[in-house]
Amino acid sequence: MRRRELLAAVVLLTAGCLYPGAEAPDVRTAPLVVTEMLRMAEVTSTDVVYDLGSGDGRLVIGAAQQFGARGVGVEIDPKLVAESRKNAARARVTERVRFLEGDLFQTDLREATVVTLYLGKELNLRVRPKLLAELKPGSRVVSHDFDMGDWKPDRVVQFQSPERQHVLYLWTIPPR
Repeated sequence: MRRRELLAAVVLLTAGCLYPGAEAPDVRTAPLVVTEMLRMAEVTSTDVVYDLGSGDGRLVIGAAQQFGARGVGVEIDPKLVAESRKNAARARVTERVRFLEGDLFQTDLREATVVTLYLGKELNLRVRPKLLAELKPGSRVVSHDFDMGDWKPDRVVQFQSPERQHVLYLWTIPPR
């Protein structure tokens, strides 16, 4: 195992210790990966993109800047929410995005047409029932690096960035 991979594994294993109530580490998604996730979901200006565990807001901001979508970031860490709001102001997209401080499991997702995730395998499995219950049929879910167990993705894309290999998974919420 390379040193970077080992460090990433340690960060993931200790994530619950990083911030009270946090279960996923603050691992920033590379700009190339942000764009690929949004392209994979076929985001348009009519979409409302929710990013669960939104960190510094880059995915929601990217959805507004690159695709004209509206977006909502959900983040438990108040410092990251404040950083996200500053980043949105700098990017001049505050009228298209908002950032909520809170637990993703307590957040109402019914408005979302696209949900993005970079949470980890365990959290993906825990959030899956919520996604299936709250999202409208046809809504898209994109996860970076982690699948959702036996819920087969509609599409899987692997690509190489300058840093490492990435895997993106896409699911479409089925009819009820």
